[in-house]
Amino acid sequence: MVSDKKKRRRIELILALCIVLSVVIGVVLGKTLSEIKNIDIRADLQNYEPALPTQILDRNGDLITELFSDEKREIVPIEKLPKHLIYALISREDSDFFTHHGLSFRQFFRSLYNIVAGNYFSGFSTLTMQVAGAHYTDRTEISITRKIKDVWYAFQIEKALTKNEILEIYMNEVYFGHGTYGVESASQFYFGHSAKDITLAESAILVIQLASPAAYSPINHPDVARARQIDVLNSMVEKGYCTREDADASFAEYWDNYDYSRSNIASAYIGNDSRAPYFSEYVRLQLNDMLYGAVDVNKDGYVVHTTLDLGIQDAAQRIMDKAYRELNIEYRKYSDNRYEIVNDQYIDLVDLLSLTFNIEDIRVTGSKQKSAATNTYFKEINPTLNVLSSVFGFNALQQATVAGFKMEKKMNEKDTVEGALITLENNTGRILSMIGGSDFETKQFNRAIDASVQPGSSIKPLYYSAAITSRKFTPATRLYDGPVVFYDESGNPYEPLNYLGTWEGSVLLRYALANSMNVPSIQVLEGIGFETAIDRISRMTGLSDKRNDVTLFPRGFTLGLGVTALAPINMARAFAVFPNQGKEVVPISIISVEDRQGNIILEPEKERLREKQKNKSEDQIMSPQTAYIMTDMLQSTVEYGTLANRRRQVGGFDGMPMAGKTGTPQNWTAAWTVGFSPYYTTAVWFGFDVMGNSLGRYLTGATAAGPYWAMYMKEIHKDLEPKEFPKPESGLIRVKVCRISGLLPTNDCDDGTLDEIFLVGTEPQRTCDIHKFEKQRDEELLQRLQNNLLIEDVPLGSYNLPELDLPDFMLDDSGDSDSHGNNNSGDSGTGGDDYNPFLD
Repeated sequence: MVSDKKKRRRIELILALCIVLSVVIGVVLGKTLSEIKNIDIRADLQNYEPALPTQILDRNGDLITELFSDEKREIVPIEKLPKHLIYALISREDSDFFTHHGLSFRQFFRSLYNIVAGNYFSGFSTLTMQVAGAHYTDRTEISITRKIKDVWYAFQIEKALTKNEILEIYMNEVYFGHGTYGVESASQFYFGHSAKDITLAESAILVIQLASPAAYSPINHPDVARARQIDVLNSMVEKGYCTREDADASFAEYWDNYDYSRSNIASAYIGNDSRAPYFSEYVRLQLNDMLYGAVDVNKDGYVVHTTLDLGIQDAAQRIMDKAYRELNIEYRKYSDNRYEIVNDQYIDLVDLLSLTFNIEDIRVTGSKQKSAATNTYFKEINPTLNVLSSVFGFNALQQATVAGFKMEKKMNEKDTVEGALITLENNTGRILSMIGGSDFETKQFNRAIDASVQPGSSIKPLYYSAAITSRKFTPATRLYDGPVVFYDESGNPYEPLNYLGTWEGSVLLRYALANSMNVPSIQVLEGIGFETAIDRISRMTGLSDKRNDVTLFPRGFTLGLGVTALAPINMARAFAVFPNQGKEVVPISIISVEDRQGNIILEPEKERLREKQKNKSEDQIMSPQTAYIMTDMLQSTVEYGTLANRRRQVGGFDGMPMAGKTGTPQNWTAAWTVGFSPYYTTAVWFGFDVMGNSLGRYLTGATAAGPYWAMYMKEIHKDLEPKEFPKPESGLIRVKVCRISGLLPTNDCDDGTLDEIFLVGTEPQRTCDIHKFEKQRDEELLQRLQNNLLIEDVPLGSYNLPELDLPDFMLDDSGDSDSHGNNNSGDSGTGGDDYNPFLD
């Protein structure tokens, strides 16, 4: 009985809720429908015209460019499109399209169930509803009222138009990412050919862009795109739209020919005359991510206020253009000289060995002729054949010439020095300039944002800062620069080298960082541990979510010399932490966005500031005191380290303090300089798009990137008032120390002293006794020499005795000014450089 009563009450409650819900829906539906205008759907859609382009302004209100796409949009009749493209679309977006009348009840109830069950939020918009929403409702409004309007207009569209007409509207208007609207524009951008010729696998790639172009872009996220592509192809096979054999063959063909560097086909954006093309495209992608599903940034007439400064951008463009020209000339000189040496000195010898011992595989006779013939074919013959094949319709020949162009392009990419530059405002993270490469129209790959390259020794300051925080190390910690073998936890040996194998012996930490010495840096890394170093590096570069990725952040000594993969924007934000008093710097490109009526609809910068206020402690990566010590040490790089010659080359910085670090990855594959003033931080990178090439030993971080960084930083600071880096009022102390030992000086410290800065409590407490020991040693050695040679009355000091490089056990423990316990001594040498961080 009790059970029956409970069941009856539940039924009554459900019925009551249904009645109430029906009344509410009825009222809302009646009110909504009363507000909907009666319009001629067919005539309205035929007369629909896009409105205004979106303006992108710099921080001073000057026009960077206008975004518009309609001139580039090509309408493709639905009957011209392959059926597998349509099947891919409906398989992914609206499987009931050909059977519903505007609303799919199956999708509606499935979405409702998922929401009620708390599984996940899923939409139920059909393709027709999406067309209705794009033309008749405000997609920024998230409400039941708007959904009812979408459904009502969808019903009207279904009555007025055929299914093919609806598909044609949708396929020619929808956004596919990277500034492409409509299937034709998207196909040209992603694949380099018309949508009429799109393959099965390419169709799957296109339709997944509809869900999220930012997340599923095959250019920015090929691995994610591949996984979603497989889902679409599997769905098409299950629904009988294609066979498994066709799907697998098309999939394999697509990825076998995929260009991982980036598509080189012009997008709709290319037609726009932008003063900062890489930045404008970056902003476009940001806007589409922020406003996706609600707007078309190419036609809705927005005004976007950005962080860019066109004056700074123009300086960056001018100096980087100069760098591209000069560095490619120098690289070709180096390459030509290298090949000449091989041709002149080794080829004949190798051929002789080949003939003598009958070794066919090493025979190289005629290599000069082959090289000359290859160049002639690509430069002169192939273009002529391409024209002839087009004129006379020789399809097979045309395909061969296209293959030749592709091969030439790959060869050029391998041998062309590219580069990137990005500047951030220290305290705000505003992107003030961005150069993503030498030629945007040829290749839209934004190396400032999307490159994945080794930073080399420019990574060292990041974990050095963790060493200062640990209080185990100070700028005056005495380290050893010489041949040392390090062993990891598995017992694997690692022996880093300096440029040309030069060593300096005993050095202080400040000097080691300024001159980019490798063995001392690995000692620092070993002293703090891999996990501590990775935690600091990942936070500063904005990659905390990837700190456990052992491929990105290897738990080994190679990490200390920059064997990871970062973009210039990561390095710029990391270095900006130092002049920003240890606080995280998050790059930002958009200040605010206005609609066509002048209403502010987005304020990303203000939103970020509000978020920072809520989480003040989280953005403090290191203490202001540690940040200041690192800033002070990195100024030494400019004063007497690897950037000293660059400072002298530009005639100084007119009283503006500068700090920075150079970097050259293994085998001279790239050149970095990252540095900052009290105002701005700039990262400059030069290298190759194709891995495996080398700039050569003479184009390094100091000699290739350093000069252009220095020229640029001097240029953009010329109208700014010089000021000092912000210094904390407490927690720091300056102490005079011995230049050799880093300890408190005595009268015996003949090599001089320096004023060093410390965290309070880490300054040295012991006095230097190295020089006293050396004098006693010299006197004893001279006495022995006199006794052995039976020389009398030889005044002390008449012999210039060579300094000895003594092992650790012969030195007193007082040789350290820190708690790390490294007691080393050595000769002072000729100053290292950052030319080659390590050679295996």
